[in-house]
Amino acid sequence: MKKSISLFCALVGLSMTFAAQAVDNIVVGLNIPQTVVDGSIYSAADKLGYFKAENLAVKTIVFQGAGALLPQVYTKKIDIGFPLPEPVLSSYAPGKQPLPVRFFYNARPSGGMELAVLDSSPIKTLADLKGKKIGVGALTWASIPQTRAVLAKQGLNPDKDVQVVATGALGAGFLALKEGRVDALNFNQSWHDMLEQSGTKIRRLSYPPEFASMVGNGFVAHVDTLRERPAMLTGFARAITKATLACEANPAYCVQTFWQAQPELKPAADVYQAKLKEAVFLLERRLKRTLYAPDGQPLVPGEYDLDAIARYVTLMHDAGELDVASVPVDKIFTNALVPGINHFDQQAVRQQARAAKIEEN
Repeated sequence: MKKSISLFCALVGLSMTFAAQAVDNIVVGLNIPQTVVDGSIYSAADKLGYFKAENLAVKTIVFQGAGALLPQVYTKKIDIGFPLPEPVLSSYAPGKQPLPVRFFYNARPSGGMELAVLDSSPIKTLADLKGKKIGVGALTWASIPQTRAVLAKQGLNPDKDVQVVATGALGAGFLALKEGRVDALNFNQSWHDMLEQSGTKIRRLSYPPEFASMVGNGFVAHVDTLRERPAMLTGFARAITKATLACEANPAYCVQTFWQAQPELKPAADVYQAKLKEAVFLLERRLKRTLYAPDGQPLVPGEYDLDAIARYVTLMHDAGELDVASVPVDKIFTNALVPGINHFDQQAVRQQARAAKIEEN
């Protein structure tokens, strides 16, 4: 009997050891700093146990743009990246070596980039940017070729008619615009939402529809990782999808998880409720762009529209920003993991989120 108990305990201990070893520590590289609209998805996925359910422990690292991020992915120094796809598309030009990476999850169904000027600016249209300075976070940003193509379509020479200036991200860029060191900012819609919310009136110069319909940031991995660890990638993206739906159901909770994970960003008590309301507004706007098409129809989370991407490649080539008129889109983007990513009870996730509450320390 004692031997049986000892054997049982040994087996239990062994199984617990294997369970502990089953946790997969992965690193996700980001191309811009997290704000509440991005970081709340990760913090909610962690707080609600979605990463844990997939046996994942996720660490994020920020790099200065896709130009700095992608080498970390294709040299396998990190597991997953979150860049814009333009540098990968460019790598398929004649004479270049295609990057051995593949996008497996469309996290930004529309690019979301735009140009914005102060409301008091005389600049009314994209063509009015001739002779002006455009601020970007860093010169390694993958959004720059797209912006150049947009300007070229307006009859501007992006090499001579405008000057692209690195201002730094978020507040540094906001200050550069307000102080007149740049005439326009080339940030994403959510960052411009934040600038407006801070009390600065701006005018948005939206991209033409053919550019605005291009996908934005997505999760990318080395082709070897896709072949050898598809379950890990599927599990990670499933956790992100659950958290995205959870945040739609209870955005205030998700904001609070972000502040709990980043206590240095938590507002003071006297402005907490006002800041919570502002953050919820920002998050809701981002989620609407992520989960729904412009006509209001729900999207399949993570799915790529390969035809739209192919049209965009041709458009960028015509504008002189891509050296190739077509690329093997299906080798750069895949929807193969999408069914598994979405294999869960969405209603149960929403119900869990609505009931979730933050316990303040």
